[in-house]
Amino acid sequence: MSPHTRTTPRMRGLQDRLWAAVTDRNERAAAAVVLTALDDGIDAESVLLDVIAPVQARVGTEWAANRLGVAQEHAASAIAERVIAVLAHHPAVRTTPAPGRVTVACVDQEWHVLPARLLAEVLTLRGWQVDFLGAQVPTPHLIGHLHSNGADVVALSSSIPTRLPTAHAAITACQAVGVPVLVGGAAFGTDGRHAHRLGADAWEPDARSAARRIADGIAAPVPAAGRQQTDDLPHLGDQEYTLVVRSRPQLVREVLAQLESRFPAAAAYTARQREHTAQDIAHAVDHLGVALYMDDDGLFTDFLVWTAGILEARRVPAASLTPVLDVLGAELKDFPRATRLLDRAGAALGTFLATTAGHDPGVPDGRTPGQEAIGGAPRAASSVG
Repeated sequence: MSPHTRTTPRMRGLQDRLWAAVTDRNERAAAAVVLTALDDGIDAESVLLDVIAPVQARVGTEWAANRLGVAQEHAASAIAERVIAVLAHHPAVRTTPAPGRVTVACVDQEWHVLPARLLAEVLTLRGWQVDFLGAQVPTPHLIGHLHSNGADVVALSSSIPTRLPTAHAAITACQAVGVPVLVGGAAFGTDGRHAHRLGADAWEPDARSAARRIADGIAAPVPAAGRQQTDDLPHLGDQEYTLVVRSRPQLVREVLAQLESRFPAAAAYTARQREHTAQDIAHAVDHLGVALYMDDDGLFTDFLVWTAGILEARRVPAASLTPVLDVLGAELKDFPRATRLLDRAGAALGTFLATTAGHDPGVPDGRTPGQEAIGGAPRAASSVG
């Protein structure tokens, strides 16, 4: 659940100091920024949402632009987690207890935990009893927790769109035991459109509005006996999503088999590069699958164009994505919705390539042009969400 920030000159100064500390991997300096802000009378919620959160968002932006490496991004995230823990136990942090219990969790296979952690801390500051279950919570474990401990609301977070089918199952399961579900995070769209399609009881774009919505009350759902995925998403009846997901290994193998003939630079790939490329093609198929699940062209098109931008930032030719689309299109020619998604993504990629025509991406890391061209793209989506 991406926090809405309130930027003032004072907050910008704190953000700059925290940014310098986390990019220098200086945990003590980062903690000092936060503790000094609290000592100076800035409330803990503002430090969380107007200092720590924007700095972490900047980390993601700088990683995407290839100005921070993966290790730097991970180190910054780890420091943010530890700094939040320091803040939570500072003597200046006072809460007025309020009735009610909220369970906050990331959906299964979602490891981007910071947005959920921020919401859990904000709710705690506002007096709620909060059960923060952390990242990658399997739905059966979540339901077991609700049976054992109860909750007035479950707040589910997901940053990566490929987790939407899992989120759908979690939403349905929580509602089946009578607990309303509020969702948030980048996976659900900037306008919450995916949340509404999946039947969530509420969606909010940031931690402050989510906390207000929970305080206002979210009506408990009426459990629907025998509710199926197709009740929310009737298009799943055509089985395209199921068949594409089941065919994922074969699709990846076929793209790899044809890659060298369609993209000759792939012939020079090392065994490791081919392994990475296979993983990345699988990630592209995963995004195609979730676009079929939601019947939303933008989920695949936006991913592909974003990936092209990531490649260009890393001085790798984005045209290396074209053969992936071509082979997938040939393999899925009998799937009307998949064909539509691939055609529209291909058109968007063509527009992107036209706007970057004449730009020489250069040689990535001393290798010949084209090496790891595909191998750096889809994996990127799992790094910042």
